[in-house]
Amino acid sequence: MSTATIAPAAPVLDLDARLALVDAAMTVRLDEAAVAFEVNTAHLPGADPIPHIAETPLPAPAAAPSPYRTPLADLLHRARLRIESDGWCRDAAFDESGAVCPIQAIRLEARGDRDLAHDACVALLDAIQDNFADAETIPSWNRQQANVRPVLAAFDRATHRAHARNR
Repeated sequence: MSTATIAPAAPVLDLDARLALVDAAMTVRLDEAAVAFEVNTAHLPGADPIPHIAETPLPAPAAAPSPYRTPLADLLHRARLRIESDGWCRDAAFDESGAVCPIQAIRLEARGDRDLAHDACVALLDAIQDNFADAETIPSWNRQQANVRPVLAAFDRATHRAHARNR
């Protein structure tokens, strides 16, 4: 008989033991990746996302309710506010900076209601022609203006008139 030495069998790990080993290995890899990220982005301003998480976001300003309850007056008011916020455009419907002409402001604020947009354009042209009798169209009158003040004034007149007529 030969006397051969039999090596003991390697211990068999159960599922929990194997998961614990993998978890430990992954934790080491994640820690190394976090250190590498910090080293590689330390020179970038604002690279640390932690302050942004801790900051309380500022509440969005609430939109002021329209003082007008009639659809036409409300639309004209909103179109005027759009020109004030987006800017006024004289020679086109809109420009690359987002500024709009009076008709484009009305169309955008009408939100697809063509009849209401048409009525608003008619009301605006009537208000324009009160002070500028030779104005044939809104675009031709708009191109003649040197600044936004007469445009906003025309919107104000049209809005007040529509409100007074309960339109």
